[in-house]
Amino acid sequence: MTERILVTGAGGRIGTLLCPRMARPGRVLRLYDRRPLEPGAGVETVTGDVTDLDAVTRAMDGVDAVVHLAARSTEAPWEEILHTNIHGGYVVLEAARRAGVRRMVLASSNHAVGFHPRSAGTAPDYLFPRPDTYYGVSKVTLEALGSLYADRYGMDVVCLRIGYCGPHPLGRHGLATWLSPDDCANLVEACLSAPSPGFRVVWGVSDNTRRWWSLDEARALGYTPRDDAEVFAPDWEGAAPEDDLDPEGPTVGGNFCGPHLDADRLQHGEE
Repeated sequence: MTERILVTGAGGRIGTLLCPRMARPGRVLRLYDRRPLEPGAGVETVTGDVTDLDAVTRAMDGVDAVVHLAARSTEAPWEEILHTNIHGGYVVLEAARRAGVRRMVLASSNHAVGFHPRSAGTAPDYLFPRPDTYYGVSKVTLEALGSLYADRYGMDVVCLRIGYCGPHPLGRHGLATWLSPDDCANLVEACLSAPSPGFRVVWGVSDNTRRWWSLDEARALGYTPRDDAEVFAPDWEGAAPEDDLDPEGPTVGGNFCGPHLDADRLQHGEE
């Protein structure tokens, strides 16, 4: 039997890294994005907006699981975050419910807890929300919606509080928060295959020497991280402070907690 997985936001930064690593015999990836994508062997493509309930519901036809990545991935005025991230998250969960899809993997973010202090590998997976931005609020809301749909409708929903996923960490803080593309794929596979996980909140991070967050919940799902950002540490030794995209600070959110993202500045395009 062919397994079919819908990936929303498949053309985004994480989607373009993740999807090739998810390809395997007996699996079809259905890639959903607002921009046209190229189909291929084992790949179906659907062009549509993540806030369009009818379109997303149609895209769920015959789907076994969903990996929801689609979102505005940086801070933005409230109206944009509300429409794309919060309403879009509701649409994906409701469309899955209507189509009978039972397994959801939702891309949350460390910015859901950005005002928490940084710690040495001990911050628990279910750290209480303290968002640093409207973007962070949208990820808190996505987690809350996932909890609702898990409890009310019996869906399996795993929320990944992702640090930074890319080929290499960005800045010194990335030595703690990096999620390598290979580990990202391993984590998603664990979330898709774990038997009856129910509702979970899991840190999305590699096994970094300097990581701030626990890996207990992810490992309980079967995640086996293989990468460590420490191999990139020499890149930042002796670097000028202005070259660091997120300077060291007391909070998880770093410069996302700064006054340059205050609402009045965002409203006037000063971000």
